[in-house]
Amino acid sequence: MTPWTNKVSNPAQIGGIETSVLDNGTGRGVRIAWINTGAGLRYKVVLDRAMDIYDAFYNQHSLAWLSDTGITSPAPFSDKGVDWLRTFGGGLLITCGLSHVGGPEKDEFGERGIHGRISNLPAELESISQPDPMTGKLDMSLTGRVRETTIFGPRLEMKRTISSTLGRPAIRFRDEITNRGNTAVPHMLLYHFNFGWPLVDEGTKIIWQGDWQAREGGINDRIFRDGNDFKTCPAPLDDHLGNGEAVANIDITPDANGLCTAGLYNEKLGLAMALRFNKAQLPWLINWQHWGQNEYVTGIEPATNRLIGQQKARERNELIFLQPGETRTYELELEILTDAAAIQHLIEERG
Repeated sequence: MTPWTNKVSNPAQIGGIETSVLDNGTGRGVRIAWINTGAGLRYKVVLDRAMDIYDAFYNQHSLAWLSDTGITSPAPFSDKGVDWLRTFGGGLLITCGLSHVGGPEKDEFGERGIHGRISNLPAELESISQPDPMTGKLDMSLTGRVRETTIFGPRLEMKRTISSTLGRPAIRFRDEITNRGNTAVPHMLLYHFNFGWPLVDEGTKIIWQGDWQAREGGINDRIFRDGNDFKTCPAPLDDHLGNGEAVANIDITPDANGLCTAGLYNEKLGLAMALRFNKAQLPWLINWQHWGQNEYVTGIEPATNRLIGQQKARERNELIFLQPGETRTYELELEILTDAAAIQHLIEERG
């Protein structure tokens, strides 16, 4: 028997999915969906931005970093140079790809802006499945399709399903990337999860295991260097003002079943986040650290490739190509942990 048996007439009293449209500011007209798990975790899916996730809260605690940009309308042609930054609102998840991940670049195969086009494309919503606890149905989900396409060029489609279960503080993602065209096309994908205060604070532990290497150039090796505790979040740093940031490419270590886990643990809050994904699907983890004043964020980002861009991946023979009609599937789960034993297990196994 569940705690709510014979006590609730409308399932929305416990949780579920509510859709709406923003009516003010730069996001005016953007479709969103609030999902409430009924277990303290609630989050906002931005349907018009690749079904990415913006706000996310566990009880009173914000989990995501939100940039000053906020939610903006999709800008499908913001795909040159650093245009992507103008619509980078942060949020719990920004999807990067589907054919390029990394900085702006140009070669004989074309010109590509930061992190590709997918996050600036709206989804065609296919289904909303609500929970019905009176009949024992506790799962809820959203499914939609996002198309990154052009005539005489790549035609990639992402079918995304985001789901949760009443009574469990977790989000599940299932993405199916399909080449709808008639020629082989490059494919790169990165899940840009962005975490901020109060989950991320001075002393918060960043949890992952694996061989790592600082990204070339910049100030990356000021953070990611032997002898430095880059797995403990510091106070804001002066050299991270403006565009100061540090990035590491991590060949993440899976468990015996091929499952990778990365996460965060804030001891002061008694709160941890565990992000799980399959090594065979997403063999790399990117850790982005940007400790600027009022821009205080770390990214934990499963990816198909190191953060080197399409050009270098092609040169190194690391670039994935999807054949006509081919589909690749990616599955991830993000879970909030408050149980002391579960948190300790996360730290001991992956810390």
